[in-house]
Amino acid sequence: MRAVRGGMSYVEAAERFGVGTTAIGNWMRRERQGGAGALVSRKRGRRPGEQMALSRRQQQVIVRLVREKNPDQLRLPGFLWTREAVAALIEQRYGVRLAPTTVGSYLRLWGFTPQKPVRRAFEQDPEAVRAWIEEIYPALAAKAKLEKALILWGDEMGLRSDHSVGRSWSPKGQTPVVAGTGQRFGANVISALSNRGQLYFMVFTGRANGDLFISFLRRLLKQLKGRKLFLIVDGHPSHRAKKVQAFVAAQERLLRLYFLPPYSPELNPDEILNQDVKSNALAAVAHATARN
Repeated sequence: MRAVRGGMSYVEAAERFGVGTTAIGNWMRRERQGGAGALVSRKRGRRPGEQMALSRRQQQVIVRLVREKNPDQLRLPGFLWTREAVAALIEQRYGVRLAPTTVGSYLRLWGFTPQKPVRRAFEQDPEAVRAWIEEIYPALAAKAKLEKALILWGDEMGLRSDHSVGRSWSPKGQTPVVAGTGQRFGANVISALSNRGQLYFMVFTGRANGDLFISFLRRLLKQLKGRKLFLIVDGHPSHRAKKVQAFVAAQERLLRLYFLPPYSPELNPDEILNQDVKSNALAAVAHATARN
């Protein structure tokens, strides 16, 4: 403070003393308003009604519950762990009322960060997922490297001209409405994505079935020009059809088909591509037909 009063600039003082220029400005203002006494640090107190901190044992219990359960399972409102939900859990368990900011500090201390949740089906088999990640896929990748095969991840998606995603600004209390039209159109895409981002796709209309999948496989094999292909897909009926099995068996020298564990779309990189197309590429397009 004496250095600034002596003519040193905020920037020079910040560099010399290792503080921010904003902090220096705040200190100067407080000194002007309340004198030197206004700069004395004071111990921060708890808010009215806020009780003492949690014991180590209580923290361990809360961490375990937040990791293993959702609020609804613990008879609390909602399915997501917000600071308010964790505060409600602490008060439910121990009668301790904490402010959301205090709960946020605890959560960071416990190694938690706010994240967008991933949907996961109840039917998913954790052991099958573990086996795929730790055993099946590593063996598949090693085999592909030995046989100089290309690994592709396959999937299908549907697209619509009136697709909308994200949020829209609107007056408070008035939910925005996306105007629809009976003239909308759509298309479907079947694609295959490599670990290095190579993309192969085919646009089609109608339903995905065994014949369509075989047509896509033929195109892949033709484009790869004799290179062996390991294609990883989910268990959709079109992928498991008997005619598909017969086709793959006839192409055994060039084609192998592998299946992901059931209800595990998060294991398929092609699903990420699908989401990106729908959320970013498709949502950002202003179709000429919608303006005419």
